[in-house]
Amino acid sequence: MAAWPIIGHEWAVGLLQKAIARGRLSHAYLFIGPAQVGKTTLARAFAQALLCEQQPAGPCGVCRVCQRIAQGRFPDLQLIVAEKNTIQIDQVRALQTDAALSPLEGRYRVFIIREIERATLPAANALLKSLEEPPPQVILLLTATRRDQVLPTILSRCQLMSLRPLPLEQTRSALETRWGVEPERAALLARLSAGRLGWAIAAHTNPDLWQARASQLDRLLALTAEGYVERLRYAEKLSRQEDGPELTLGLWAAWWRDVLLIQRGAADAVINLDRRAQLAQQAALYPPEQVERALTDLLRTLRRLRANVNVRLALDVLMLRLPRPAVA
Repeated sequence: MAAWPIIGHEWAVGLLQKAIARGRLSHAYLFIGPAQVGKTTLARAFAQALLCEQQPAGPCGVCRVCQRIAQGRFPDLQLIVAEKNTIQIDQVRALQTDAALSPLEGRYRVFIIREIERATLPAANALLKSLEEPPPQVILLLTATRRDQVLPTILSRCQLMSLRPLPLEQTRSALETRWGVEPERAALLARLSAGRLGWAIAAHTNPDLWQARASQLDRLLALTAEGYVERLRYAEKLSRQEDGPELTLGLWAAWWRDVLLIQRGAADAVINLDRRAQLAQQAALYPPEQVERALTDLLRTLRRLRANVNVRLALDVLMLRLPRPAVA
């Protein structure tokens, strides 16, 4: 069989290859895993394998179908994404109308629905009809970041594929060999990505993403020296971020983790390799128990945000508990 254009997730690729070869396809698959871990990339590669002119040996990557899918121009493959952070019922109804038609060129009509957890309740309920009574020529490929945010009725009607972050060395090697990233930068990106190759590639190619990380870390350090009024003002600003506060809080949690690792004599395991000198300075400013509390507060706040608590209230409490340097 041809090599799929996928790095890692070998077990998932193997299962999907066998399903194609044996003709035992499910009508719906749900790829679950952290953001930018490769869910949509795998779903698109699976669609290529299903529609490739060399099927069941594909995806070949060179036939007319594979090339057009890679360019986003194949009529029997549609990508449905959230509009204004939600998947609307009109999008699902349009999918159902298209699904009732015969494929134009391929063997199947394949629909990739990204972030199904963003579907409104009416949209999710409407999709159930397609999952319960799918046309024989239709295959639905759904993605989600977290299983607990997907309706149980949708989960029960899909074959689940839980994707895990890639090993550190596999991520680093891929960055060096396929994207030509310099070894030192590849090592840094691999650690920062936590096995999410898509994030590592985006950070390498998008200066804005890299600058945003620097700004968020610098803001954390500034807040520890500021008063409660300024902290609460920033909590209000953070609560209104379009993409939510989770990414910022995740960066902060990784920072305090690194500080604690240095204090515990495990500096080789830090994530923020480019800021080792600054981490060492921070490790000298705070007692370990204060750093542990800061990390615990951040992780607790992240759990609360995922449980749909009042965002502003949770951030206010977090900011008021941010540590101050214990050493002048």
